[in-house]
Amino acid sequence: LHEQLRRASKASCRSINGQAAFWMRIGMLGELNPGLTFQELAARELKAAGVEASPAPVAA
Repeated sequence: LHEQLRRASKASCRSINGQAAFWMRIGMLGELNPGLTFQELAARELKAAGVEASPAPVAA
């Protein structure tokens, strides 16, 4: 698990502790809100932080 955490933290530009905290928070939110997808949980977290999440345009 620690090795996966280390690799994920590199890919997401987070510290190892930051990545662990992110996974724990998303996991907790998922348990408390089982009807929401990961994308919905992430959008709610971004909005709570003051970031307006808008979908990226799709290339035709």
